Parts: sequence; C-alpha cells; structure tokens
Amino acid sequence: MPTEIPFWLGGVGASMAAACTHPLDVTKVRMQTLPDGRRPSTFRVMQLSITKHGVGSLYAGLSASLMRQMSYSLVRLGAYEKMKTQLSKDGKPSQTKLLLAACLAGGMGGVAGNPADILLVRMTSDVVRAPENRYNYSNAISGLVSLVKSEGVQGLARGLGTNTFRAVLMNASQVGSYDYFKSVLLSGPLPIIDRQLEDKLPVHLMSSCAAGMFATTVCSPADVLRSRLMAGSCNTTFAQVLRTSLQQEGVRFLFKGWTPAFIRLGPNTVLMFVFYEQLKKMWRERF
Repeated sequence: MPTEIPFWLGGVGASMAAACTHPLDVTKVRMQTLPDGRRPSTFRVMQLSITKHGVGSLYAGLSASLMRQMSYSLVRLGAYEKMKTQLSKDGKPSQTKLLLAACLAGGMGGVAGNPADILLVRMTSDVVRAPENRYNYSNAISGLVSLVKSEGVQGLARGLGTNTFRAVLMNASQVGSYDYFKSVLLSGPLPIIDRQLEDKLPVHLMSSCAAGMFATTVCSPADVLRSRLMAGSCNTTFAQVLRTSLQQEGVRFLFKGWTPAFIRLGPNTVLMFVFYEQLKKMWRERF
C-alpha cells in the first residue's frame, strides 16, 4: 500500500513555486486594478514598477503570497489528494468524479485562503493607488490585524463569493486538467514518440504546461473581478464593479491581464506540480 501523503505537502510545493513567480503575480494584479481603463503592456507595467519603486516593489506582498499558499493551496491540494485516495479504493475513479472532487476541494481552499487573498491583492496593488488610498501593510500579519481593526471580522470575507467561485474554477481547470492530461500521456504510446511514457519529470512538465494554459483562460474573468473587488473600498459591491467595468471598458476587461496571468500561472503551475511530485516521491522513499 502506498505511503499516505501528508495533507500539508501541497502547500509547501505551492509556496516554493509562488516564491519563484511572485513578481509576475504582482504585475498581473497591478494590471487588473489600474484605474481609468488604461491598458499598458505587461513589460510596461513591470518597467514602471521598477523605475518608480525599485526592483523590490515586484516582491511586494510576498509574505501574503506565502500565507495564501499555506492556506488556500494547502487545503485545495491536500483535500483533493484525500478525496482521490478515497475514490481510488474501489478502483480507478472516473474523470467526472475527479472533476467534482477538484471543484469541492477548490471551494474549500477558496474559503480558507480568502483573508490572505485580500491582503495579497491590496499589498501588490498599493503602488498603483493614490497615496491617500493606500493600505500600507508592512507584512501579512500586520495587514491581517489592520484589516480586522478597520473592517471588522466580516472584512475577512470580502469578495468571498467571487474568490470561492474562482477557486473552484482554478482547482477544476488546473488540478483536474493536470490529472487528465497526465492520465492521457500515461495511457499508452504516443504516435509522435512511439513509446510508453513513465510517470516522471517529462510527463509532469508536459501535463503542467497544458494545465497552466487551460486554467488561465477559464479563470481570467473571475480573477479580474476578484482583484478589483478586493482592491476596492469596503463599500464597493460586486455589482458595482461589474457594471462600472463593463461600461468603461467593455466585455474585454474580463480578460485584462491574461498575458501576465499566463506568464505567471504557466511557470507557477509547472513549478508547483514539479515540486509537489518531487516532494511526494521523496516522502514515499523516506517513509
């Protein structure tokens, strides 16, 4: 019987990946929350951030990013692995069952990681806000305390519906599709390669690359709305954000920041699954 994987291992792998791709996440959020419908390129946003605020500004909110991974990703990956293990006891589970498990685990992760998500969006988008509207959180812990003091405990649930919906989409499209692409690659000899692939690094890389592109496209609308809602004042509602954005920018705003989102999520997905697979392998070999 295979050694059971610890619940927290996915959070560690996701944190390692986030530490590598954080500047891209910062750029994505800043593009999504720019006022007045401006549409600068990914490179331009990064260039302005470095020119005006230094290279260190691309690592703004890193503590919140790590907090997010050790709540959101820890729960969504850990819960999915547990569900998959339970479903596999009666044989190989169907893709439909795995997809439903990924959706449920994603929703659980979205709820668990919502406070850290709020902090991450606010800390990474601070430099594109007017000085009087900045939150100026020094780190995730102080930001959490400040958030509760200024907005109450209910402030921790800000954007929860949008964020949970986005988390369901993310886990289904990222984790679910990764398992699907991986199973296809391992199911038999590929025509191009003409040999059976093994459950090793090349398969992990190919599966995660495909999953990253698929997840970016599926999650983009919810990701943009979540970022704008969390970056706004406590009186801003989902309907107001959606209506104002549609009026000023049209439906295309739902895919604003797709390029930096993919540039960030692609490598992040690859690194997360590669790290996670290697951590699982090391754990099984040791224990």
